[in-house]
Amino acid sequence: MKSLFRPTLAALGIVCLSSIVSCKDYLDVKPTAFDTPADIFSSVSGANSAILGAYDPLSGDPGYGNRISSFFPFDSDEMQSSQGGNDGGTTRRGITRYSAAITNADVQNPWNTLYQGIERANSCIKYIPEMAGYKSGADAATLQRFHGEALTLRAQYFFELVRNWGDVPEPRTPSAAGQDFTVPRADRGAIFDHLIEDLALAENLVPWRSDLAANERITKGAVKALRARIAMYRGGYSLGQDGVVTRPSNYQDYYTIARDECAQLMARRDQHDLNPSYEETFRSINELRPDNKHEIMFEVAMAGGSAASDSKLGYYNGPRMTSSPKYGQSSGAITALPTYFYAFDSLDARRDITLTPYLYANGSDNQSATTLINVTDGKFRRDWRNPLISSVTVQSLGYNWPIIRFADVLLMFAEAQADIASPTTAFNGVTPVQALNEVRLRGFKGNATNAKTASTPTDKAGFFQALQNERFLEFGGEGIRKYDLIRWNLLGTKIAEAKATLRAWVAGTAGTNIPTTAYYRVVNGQLQWARSLYRPAPATAPTGVSSVSWKGSVTEARIADIASGYTVEHQLLPIPAQSVNTNPNLKQNKGYN
Repeated sequence: MKSLFRPTLAALGIVCLSSIVSCKDYLDVKPTAFDTPADIFSSVSGANSAILGAYDPLSGDPGYGNRISSFFPFDSDEMQSSQGGNDGGTTRRGITRYSAAITNADVQNPWNTLYQGIERANSCIKYIPEMAGYKSGADAATLQRFHGEALTLRAQYFFELVRNWGDVPEPRTPSAAGQDFTVPRADRGAIFDHLIEDLALAENLVPWRSDLAANERITKGAVKALRARIAMYRGGYSLGQDGVVTRPSNYQDYYTIARDECAQLMARRDQHDLNPSYEETFRSINELRPDNKHEIMFEVAMAGGSAASDSKLGYYNGPRMTSSPKYGQSSGAITALPTYFYAFDSLDARRDITLTPYLYANGSDNQSATTLINVTDGKFRRDWRNPLISSVTVQSLGYNWPIIRFADVLLMFAEAQADIASPTTAFNGVTPVQALNEVRLRGFKGNATNAKTASTPTDKAGFFQALQNERFLEFGGEGIRKYDLIRWNLLGTKIAEAKATLRAWVAGTAGTNIPTTAYYRVVNGQLQWARSLYRPAPATAPTGVSSVSWKGSVTEARIADIASGYTVEHQLLPIPAQSVNTNPNLKQNKGYN
């Protein structure tokens, strides 16, 4: 998005606390004259610059601009990133096929970037509360807000580390000369406990969205939603250093924290609410503006047009386009599993927002159909950008990455309360069934008959399956599904189920209602299907239409490629070799050498 605070980084110079942390090598920004904590944190403007520096590692290629958003969350039963082998584990395909080498640069760079963010946040957390105006005076509220932002940023950085690497080192103070950096990995549960405690403090320091001018910075809703999310993960299953997947016996204590946070957010719909239009929520990202209900509660601001500060959303992923004079170029690298396309009811409006079964062929501004195996994700689309960028060399489109939406608040509430009590037991006047149905109903544009909300299960087991499926459909392409499956201990199971279903399609023992060939026409440059995609193709091809291989495009080679290196141990990434080699106390994750 056209960030309202990111240009300030360039204007001020990203503050590098040069005595304790270095800036990214690729940031061509000189530090200000401040070069000690005493100088930096001597004024509100200096503290603000430090906070902006702590935000910075969220964006760019190693952060949510590409690697963390577009490589790490795949493959799953939902989508696949960069089809075609694992490249020996040394590239993005090694990550997405669960075969990453310990020397993979796309593992190392995000690891370094996340710890850089923690270091910058740690400096703010230590020094801002020591400032003279922190406790009272005209600047107290502003400085306390900065403190809360820093706590939240550190929580997000640690959260990302833990869900991708498991137990990790946990520095909670700024580094200093002479410090012993050969620290072991901290227990992931203890890290999450610290983050939950930190965010309880942060939510009392940071104001609500409406109390500030819109500028893409963290506000109270984001803090509370992140605290709920971390509590849900703390209460879920996770893989330990011993290679065993476990869940805490007191997991409902954490679900209670999540439920309470979500209930408080649901009571403040003046701040954040479910957008009546699913499409509008994502159009807003592509049109570089806030959504009109502030459903997106926490997002990473992207801008600047560079690999250091922008994103490749809409270029790396979204519908593939080749030298389109109007729309430019994109890779279409994230594709949906065919089973995911058919997980959607034909009347579910979310399908055609989440998925794009079209491309722009070489030199064309007109859509044409993709094969079923090449349907791409659709929430970040270059052809939706406003204003358009036609240059084929521009890869950074300024699209923000949404971290948490209000829909997730509703579904976390539903999941937690149903487990603690029952699907029909109200908390703060809302039942889990009602919360889930609110999300589902929006997907069907308010049509309760089509959404079948009256049939939502009310028993615990049935409701949990419905909840899992609703999250599956609601959050496609947003980097959530793989991690949901991990915390439910279902990742391997669901990948295997999807591949088995696809093999049954190839064998002809399932999917008989899916056409082998799909027929379409192009009207005013837009793809229109000539027949339903939910019934077999006719014996005789229709006239006046084009065709594309549909179910026929699904092959054993493509099925085998999905998560081809998956093992339980490989649901975590390897600790980068560089870090292990320089720290004898840092043990490698099981399954890597």
